[in-house]
Amino acid sequence: MDPVRNPYAPGAGQRPPELAGRDRQLDAFDIVLERIARARPERSVMLTGLRGVGKTVLLNQLRSAARSRGWGTGKLEARPDQELRRPLSSALHMAVRSIAVAHRNPDQVDDFLGILKAFALRSTADKGMRERWNPGIDVPAVTGRADSGDIEIDLVELLLEAAQLARDAGVGIALFIDELQDLGPADISAICGACHELSQDAAPLIVVGAGLPHLPAVLSASKSYSERLFSYHRIDRLDRESADQALIAPAGREDVKYTEAALDALYEKADGYPYFVQAYGKATWDVATQSPITEEDVDVAAPTAEEELAVGFFGSRYERATPAEREYMRAMADLAGDDGPVSTAAVARELDRKPASLSPARDGLIKKGLIYSAERGTIGFTVPHFGRYLRGVQ
Repeated sequence: MDPVRNPYAPGAGQRPPELAGRDRQLDAFDIVLERIARARPERSVMLTGLRGVGKTVLLNQLRSAARSRGWGTGKLEARPDQELRRPLSSALHMAVRSIAVAHRNPDQVDDFLGILKAFALRSTADKGMRERWNPGIDVPAVTGRADSGDIEIDLVELLLEAAQLARDAGVGIALFIDELQDLGPADISAICGACHELSQDAAPLIVVGAGLPHLPAVLSASKSYSERLFSYHRIDRLDRESADQALIAPAGREDVKYTEAALDALYEKADGYPYFVQAYGKATWDVATQSPITEEDVDVAAPTAEEELAVGFFGSRYERATPAEREYMRAMADLAGDDGPVSTAAVARELDRKPASLSPARDGLIKKGLIYSAERGTIGFTVPHFGRYLRGVQ
């Protein structure tokens, strides 16, 4: 096969040539957008799942759906070492700029941008740093709104002002936050509080977040009502029909087909995980000599795909861990034959250590996004098949 025509695209957040198996989430989001357009109250949306299942791809697709309706949108990626104010200010600034041209009152837009600037500037306590940093908003900061310094108060005021601006323009605003679980407790609490106020006001502004499987627990720990505050969608591996579609449809556009045995082999190796489907599909295309692609082509390509996954997908994460953290993960891998969550007590027994002595390693792995607390007393890998990879590492 011509590698230039290879249609498959394994990459972080990179949209696959065929977005298969996500129709339910896309349809549900269309209903949310339509209800908000009709001034009906709606909940913000949270996508959860392991790495490699396509959360970021879906987040970007939902953003495209909002933009196609003329909504203002902005996106940010949360980081453990960064407060929410600055990246959210930039995302909201982007959203407002896109709807400002449709607003009938430019002065009202400038007033909001002044509030947004004041909110952004509160991110730095040091006065000298505040004066040197510019959020890129060319209007004077407006005092008295969203600038108290309390992020929970300020975010509610800011987003309600933004929602009013959108309402006056006859559109909505959607803010998309990836890796939401990495926000600090105060920022998580502020997001929950602001979404609560927006929902009660039937405001045309929603937050769409994506994060690891423990994101609902993170939100619930902040606000008990978060279980009812958001519409949760668990993003998981593809079923067989969807995985086949992700392979067949792009190949068909290049006049290439698969044998049924080849599809069987690809599903077994990729296990339905979208990133793996793309990785094995790409490697198989490159070794195949003609159509239809066969099971033998899959077998020949598999070592190449697995080597690339071992280096880029698994190995890069493993290298970030300290020796103590690697020891902890190896114990998890030995216990989790199917890569499912295991109990922290079992890990301690496996290592013949007291649970308290392993807390630094466990907490370090959670902060690095390598494991997550599935539920009280259990932990799991954030990356599918990571345990299998570790069991093969010498």
